[in-house]
Amino acid sequence: MSDVLATTDDGRFRVRLVLDEHPTNPRNDDETLVHVITIDTHLGQYHPVDKDGGPLAHIWERLKWNRWTGVDIFTRYVAACHGGIVLESSPEKGPRSLWYMTGEEAMALDCGLLTEGYVEAEMEEYEAWATGDVWGFVVEERVGWTRDDDPDESMDTWEHADSCFGFYGKKFAREQAREALTFYAGRSAGTVAA
Repeated sequence: MSDVLATTDDGRFRVRLVLDEHPTNPRNDDETLVHVITIDTHLGQYHPVDKDGGPLAHIWERLKWNRWTGVDIFTRYVAACHGGIVLESSPEKGPRSLWYMTGEEAMALDCGLLTEGYVEAEMEEYEAWATGDVWGFVVEERVGWTRDDDPDESMDTWEHADSCFGFYGKKFAREQAREALTFYAGRSAGTVAA
């Protein structure tokens, strides 16, 4: 799938959004800081988000039998005993899971100031990957061609100028694509038309 997002006013450059056909699972990144406990894979329809579940997975093992209050008790436990935060993910398509950080990890990350936002960002990135919402952009330049043996015969083609992939979420990909086109528009002294 590919969509032309925008073209420069002078028509020299354009940018297309392209579905990333081989995105990497963001949970395989060594720099993830959030732990994930998979609660329900819908009878094996989905893979667990993480293999281990982090340092408090053993607590969840003791609580998971109670489907009605287990999540609430685990959330209170993490907050009270570890000063941490837990967010629950229940996507329409995908495993139900608990995303958490302990208070010590939150302090090391940002002194606990934006921890919830960080947990949310990792969760949204994974959900984008799991639902196939990973994109790239391709900046193309219009190139005119003429035949050596007939200078009156010409054609224009779009040639690759730049590209970048691995943007989790179409909104973020659009923003980055527009920034890249603005860069090329500045090089050609044109402005961007949406």
